[in-house]
Amino acid sequence: MKRADLPHSDCGIAQALGVIGDWWTFLIVRDVAGGITRFDGLQRELGVSRRALAERLAGLVEHGVLERRPYSDRPPRYDYVLTTKGEGLLPALIALQDWGVRHVMGDGALTATSEDGSAESRRVHELVNRKMPDVLLERHDGEPVTPNAAGVWTVLFFFPGAFAPGTQGYPPGWADIPGTKGCTLEALTYASRGADFEAAGATIRGVSTQRPDQLAAFVTHARLSYPLLSDQDSRLAAGLLLPTFRTAGVDRFKRLTLLVDPDAVIRAVQFPISDPAGSVDEILALVRGR
Repeated sequence: MKRADLPHSDCGIAQALGVIGDWWTFLIVRDVAGGITRFDGLQRELGVSRRALAERLAGLVEHGVLERRPYSDRPPRYDYVLTTKGEGLLPALIALQDWGVRHVMGDGALTATSEDGSAESRRVHELVNRKMPDVLLERHDGEPVTPNAAGVWTVLFFFPGAFAPGTQGYPPGWADIPGTKGCTLEALTYASRGADFEAAGATIRGVSTQRPDQLAAFVTHARLSYPLLSDQDSRLAAGLLLPTFRTAGVDRFKRLTLLVDPDAVIRAVQFPISDPAGSVDEILALVRGR
């Protein structure tokens, strides 16, 4: 069925489903966002037939969700990458993942953490040996940067939210959500161990879905010596399918930490984290023992 043939043609949901409503199509968007951009890689990851994959890739290109970028002339081969239009699907991808984890795989409870051994925990730990996506995040001072520092080991700690006094406060009911407490303590503990991480050859970066101005206010308030990065557009969250939860209309990270090597490969994962301050010393030990 063509999009023009859809009933309720004035309905945005119906029109969107006309483009990406197919099972394989949305999974293709998921994997392209995660850095699998070539035909053979997508087929290997999805287990779909070559014909079905070719048809869906062609449809996504036709609708402007993906664009083809040649990487070989003989024979002609292409990378499939998200367009700006395609990147607009990333929040929907994250929302669908959160809904599936919370309401299909879970009991519906709102939480900022997970259980050891859960499907979500296993999925996050499978990020080990995964290459970091090629995305840019906005630093708290407005500078676009890669999540991991080039050529050095990087500790990326993801946190639900930290707010400076006098700024927009915590969302209603924040303290009642399991796993949200401890963001300020975690950030300050990393700051106090900064010299130790530097001596061990690693740099520290914090990541949140908060706006850069909110992060800048917290950096100033807490006097942090390392940058905080904003993933407010869900580029990194979707690229790695990181665990999130939604409250007060905002998708937020569940607390986790990634250790990334100088070649941008994830070498260790901390998730779930029940002791925010203690996790800093644990990741420092991993850095020293690498």
